[in-house]
Amino acid sequence: MKYEAYVAVVANPDFRRVEFVSIGKRGEISKRINFTPTQWPNVYNLSFGDIIDDEDIDDYKISDNGDRNKILATVLKVVKAYTMKYPERWLYFTGSTEQRTRLYRMAVSLNLEELSEVFEIFAEIEGQDEFVRFQKGLNIKAFLVKRKFIKFTI
Repeated sequence: MKYEAYVAVVANPDFRRVEFVSIGKRGEISKRINFTPTQWPNVYNLSFGDIIDDEDIDDYKISDNGDRNKILATVLKVVKAYTMKYPERWLYFTGSTEQRTRLYRMAVSLNLEELSEVFEIFAEIEGQDEFVRFQKGLNIKAFLVKRKFIKFTI
């Protein structure tokens, strides 16, 4: 993404929880990204939202702080760092609402060339049992991404 990201990002040692502060027209809003195991081997759920307390986030709240692109760029920066630490892991994510899933789909679509250089990107589609390679224009329920391994010879 070609947007500025927040630089003051704090992660716990195993990267299970990452926090930063959104700064905008509504003041400072603490944000958290969580990576939690799913029932599938090597697949982790990425959740994101406003911090409620030590354990909980609100992923439905619309902060409207005027820094959406900066927040999305920060989440991408964290995903890149997370997948550098854990390149074998897949990340599953979806929006908490249809509108948020649509926002994520638009962000991926607009930046697909750049993102595809780093990640394998798949989509869960309405009415299908298997993930398909991401394409623009799909009616997406969720995303599944993994860092690409770079092949080279010496």
